Amino acid sequence: MSSHREAPEIAKDPVADSSDLYAFVTPSRPDTVTLIANYVPVQLPSGGPNFFEFGDDVRYEIHIDNDGDGFPDVTYRFEFTTEITNENSFLYNTGPIESLESGNWNRRQFYRLTRIADGRARVLAHRLPCPPCNVGPLSTPNYPNLVRQATFTLSTGERVFAGQRADGFFVDLGAVFDLGTLRPFQQLHVAGKKLFRAEGEPVNALDRLNVHSLAVQVPLDRVRRRAGRYGLTDRASTVGVWTSASRQQVRVLGDRITADTAAGPFIQVSRLGNPLFNEVVVPMSRKDLWNTLPPSEDKRFAGFVERPELAALLPALYPGVFPRLEAWNKAKKPRADLVALLLTGLPPGLVDGFANTTGDVQADMLRLNTAIPPSRSPDRFGVLGGDLAGFPNGRRVGDDVVTVALRAIAGLTVPLVDRTFAPDAAAATVTPGLSATDVTAPFLADFPFLGTPYDGFANPSATRS
Repeated sequence: MSSHREAPEIAKDPVADSSDLYAFVTPSRPDTVTLIANYVPVQLPSGGPNFFEFGDDVRYEIHIDNDGDGFPDVTYRFEFTTEITNENSFLYNTGPIESLESGNWNRRQFYRLTRIADGRARVLAHRLPCPPCNVGPLSTPNYPNLVRQATFTLSTGERVFAGQRADGFFVDLGAVFDLGTLRPFQQLHVAGKKLFRAEGEPVNALDRLNVHSLAVQVPLDRVRRRAGRYGLTDRASTVGVWTSASRQQVRVLGDRITADTAAGPFIQVSRLGNPLFNEVVVPMSRKDLWNTLPPSEDKRFAGFVERPELAALLPALYPGVFPRLEAWNKAKKPRADLVALLLTGLPPGLVDGFANTTGDVQADMLRLNTAIPPSRSPDRFGVLGGDLAGFPNGRRVGDDVVTVALRAIAGLTVPLVDRTFAPDAAAATVTPGLSATDVTAPFLADFPFLGTPYDGFANPSATRS
């Protein structure tokens, strides 16, 4: 998964689990960038009576680095407060919720949005309401209307939404974590000989599950540093983005009289930049540590990027399919291509007309060159598919990041840094076999982009095969 339950400790704390991050130039407003951070993953739609929500005791933040040092220059901080309308009811709602002011809605969340730039914090809005969870057709009969009511345009130019959405990440977890099985390889032949067979069609394990999303659309001049020009290869055009969740250092459990209390400084417990970085690159013994560190410390993990475990496993799992990758591994050559893709960005000259480097500091950030306009015909393979507006240049909701990552690890991107290397034929075809069409809830054409959350009445999870 992109970052769902990716480390032992955060798997026990889903409310603070950063599960997916998206950053892209907004197609309908190319003078803005849209940032979406997901939390509280793997939500069963019928999860009442205590439906899913953000944590009042968690500080959620989206960070932007615009000078390449691995530290945030701009941060958008979300802090939540939950209120109960009827303390004598066990129900989430006692009738239809047709507006955010409905008296039938018993448990509401509000949030304060703060922008921190150059060390100074400014509250942009306070007591903004979240929509309810999508309970069902009787409780939330017009859910898109509630989302419209919970979408705000601020006087400072930002557009913001916080609430439940359908999980748009697609991955065949049941296969991938069964020793790296890739079901489409069941038809793979090399020199006329069938080398591997795995029965069945790919299954999107996260389909029909929900998440909670923070979405903010920001004018470019509020995320980029000041510069004389913003060309395709100018460093000032590229920003690095990551998200985090923090909790206060001390929690004291209350008794029959006193409530639980928290004290001390906020300590980061989760973060996410590039999809799959902590999931696939960082070893299990260091995943919890990685979640507590800022991107500026990621040089500690550069060795795992240079020699990723999965690159060594592929030739073993698929004998004879990746002979050139196997030879590269045996030569103990570091993967400079992956370091560029994940830790520094691509410098000019590696891909024609494209660069998204942020400099020499090795930091896991989702890098976005804001000078590249949105694509009129997006390719789900992003830069690997010739679409420079897609992953790893930021990440759009429909980008097939799992396939892109697998093909990169399989050696397809090695020629970016070593023209003498010819990737194995399978490197260009390796895939779990899923796409955005395997997400039941369609993505939206505009803000907040992720689809309408699945409702609990239909309980589609109970009917999944």
